Amino acid sequence: MNVRVVKVMMWLCAMFATADMPCVAQKSSEPAQPAGGSPAITNPLKVALLKWYNANRVPTTFKVGTQPYGIAFDGANMWVANNGSGTVTERRTNDGAILGDFNVGGAPYGITFDGANIWVSNAGNGVTKLQASTGKNLGTFSVGPSPGWMTFDGGRIWVPISPSQGNGSIVELRASDGKNLGQITVGSAPIAAAFDGANVWVTNNGSNNVTKIQASDGSVLGTFSVGNSPIGIAFDGTNMWVANRGDNTVTELRGTDGKVVGTFPVTSFQPYGVAFDGENIWVSGSLAITELRTSDGKIIGSFEESGAINATGIAFDGANMWVTFLDFGVVVKF
Repeated sequence: MNVRVVKVMMWLCAMFATADMPCVAQKSSEPAQPAGGSPAITNPLKVALLKWYNANRVPTTFKVGTQPYGIAFDGANMWVANNGSGTVTERRTNDGAILGDFNVGGAPYGITFDGANIWVSNAGNGVTKLQASTGKNLGTFSVGPSPGWMTFDGGRIWVPISPSQGNGSIVELRASDGKNLGQITVGSAPIAAAFDGANVWVTNNGSNNVTKIQASDGSVLGTFSVGNSPIGIAFDGTNMWVANRGDNTVTELRGTDGKVVGTFPVTSFQPYGVAFDGENIWVSGSLAITELRTSDGKIIGSFEESGAINATGIAFDGANMWVTFLDFGVVVKF
């Protein structure tokens, strides 16, 4: 299969160029579109196969707040944590319409959905719970220093926290009322977590490894080496995929025992977030968004340009991939 390459920077440039961030014309290998015509379709048959998220060559952008990081899907809408604005933006996935901007204070970072509510970590030491149906603030719960990207296990929210020195922990919050159920020591600078249906996996950015915890009793099942400075992590139904920001790779760990299945280079320079679309793995990063085939880690799509896009959070809505672009204050729908 030929790698799909889509240029995104000129499109962003045209929309958000300012005196401080001028737009510099660059050449593109993409064929020119007829004046007034529709964007080219890479493979119209994908629409018939209900894989329309790969069919459209042109991404769509929606403004959110300043410095968006985390992003989560609630089954109908996308929620974006705006680190620089102290807000969370809700946008409808089918047309991008803005449904609300909710003030959560501090510096929102990670965000996750528990089936009814949105949980937002703050760069300080708390986690805020918002009612997804209304955006109502249901409380802020103290967890510890630098809470990161959380995960939900069906009953509890797991929040990585990272002190300035020594090993970090992951905190269990009861989703119904935010009660702190305890914390488990993991590696240095834990930053993100993912759930595999039975276990919680935590990336330890400062230890270059991942910790696996049995969700039912909090026992540590193992710690597994990955690449340098791991951040994002996602489960594909069988294995875990970890974005190694320090060496521009993604590591695949076998879900059963943590064995390294493979380590794969990506075009996403300084890879950050990871998401699974039901078929392939997508990775955000400083220069590109990369799509990898889960069967062998081969790059099958690269959305890139020779300029920083600083893509961070990434989430799938069942039809399209959504990515936060930190420097532009937008979320992009692919």
